[in-house]
Amino acid sequence: MKNLYLIPALLVLSLSSFVFAQDASEEVQEISTVEALLALVKEGKTQEQSANDDRENEFMANKNKQASILAAEKRELARQEKIADTLEATYKKNEGILRVKEDAYKKELGSLTELFGHLQSSAGEAAVQFSGSLTGAEYGQERVDFLNNLTGKMSGATELPTIREIEGLWYELQREMVASGQVVSFTTDVIDVDGVTSQCEVTRVGLFNAVCDGKYLEYATTKGQYAFLPRQPAGRFTKTAKRIGNAEVGDQVRFGVDPTGPTGGSLLANLIQTPSLLERAQQGREVGYAIIAVGIIAVIFSFWKLFSLYTIGTAVRKQANNEAADIANPLGRVLKVGKDNFDKDIDTLELKLAEAIMAERPAIDSGIGFIKIISVIAPLAGLLGTVTGMIVTFQMITLYGTGDPKLMAGGISQALVTTVLGLLVAIPTSLLHSFTQSSARGIIGILEEQSTGILAERAESK
Repeated sequence: MKNLYLIPALLVLSLSSFVFAQDASEEVQEISTVEALLALVKEGKTQEQSANDDRENEFMANKNKQASILAAEKRELARQEKIADTLEATYKKNEGILRVKEDAYKKELGSLTELFGHLQSSAGEAAVQFSGSLTGAEYGQERVDFLNNLTGKMSGATELPTIREIEGLWYELQREMVASGQVVSFTTDVIDVDGVTSQCEVTRVGLFNAVCDGKYLEYATTKGQYAFLPRQPAGRFTKTAKRIGNAEVGDQVRFGVDPTGPTGGSLLANLIQTPSLLERAQQGREVGYAIIAVGIIAVIFSFWKLFSLYTIGTAVRKQANNEAADIANPLGRVLKVGKDNFDKDIDTLELKLAEAIMAERPAIDSGIGFIKIISVIAPLAGLLGTVTGMIVTFQMITLYGTGDPKLMAGGISQALVTTVLGLLVAIPTSLLHSFTQSSARGIIGILEEQSTGILAERAESK
């Protein structure tokens, strides 16, 4: 009975061992007898035991190796700690020696400490000033390097400046001061607006401006060379630059000097940034262009009309002093109508003369209304540009905020420029309209006066 209970247990054990020993991809072979099953279980157990023994041996070998490494690291740690203790003791000893040496250094310097402080400050300020000075292209970068080295030497405690180095500081300051009152010419490399370097005769006016070929220069600190300004000031300033460039020794010429800075100054920068008349007109964009075009047409037409009225008025006044009627002018044609109908009754004559004057009025008054319309429309067009520019400005504010005023400058410029252009067109056209209208009224007045004279003569002849 015990053997009967043992068989199922062996079956379970054998199946379990078989599952762990075999690969999942292999096919399970059919077991025919109990003895085969027991043999199979024994074989699997033997293999398992062998694998476990191998793993155990490997672990023990690694354990011994790690213990050896740990022991070596502990010995190295002890050695490094010993070295650290030695270095710390040496550091403390040297620190004490250094403190004694510094006290002795300060005692030996005495009042020279304050002197070196002033020299250090002067050298540092001079280096900053010379790095952007117009004289940098003449004297080179060496003086700035010298002053920087001198500043570093006086700020340290390991080396003192020599008498020659201190005299060098005085010399550089004196040389820069003398250069500030000189007008000198020399040939050096100049960078044009395209980045090309070429030789040019430069005239330097103190520390204020430098010119070449009638153009103003700036000092490029990064390259140590002069460079033409990307944009030159107005023509009247470049004319003075040409004069001083062509002047001889002893000549007195007028020159536009900017005294606000050693590299050209703020006045010259603002002068360059100021837009010209053409650039201001371009800021008005399409609306501005339309206003300018209409204004030019209106002015040209107004002068043509004034000339035409002047010609007609001259002929009318000449005809007024001549009894023979000349049909080439309005008054002559009115007088001819009066002469042809002089024998008719006075009412008919009056109507004929009125009709003749009415026939001449359209030619005299033609075009005057157009001038008036332009004088009225121009400010309205300027207002249109103003509204358009403000819309652009508010769009920029919506997108980018108010942090950068340059983003709003375009819209504001358009708004203001179009208003100015509209007024510039409206004011002269209004004056021209007044002049043309007065001239036309004067001619019509002469015609009516002569017509009234004819009627009076006809009434007296009854």
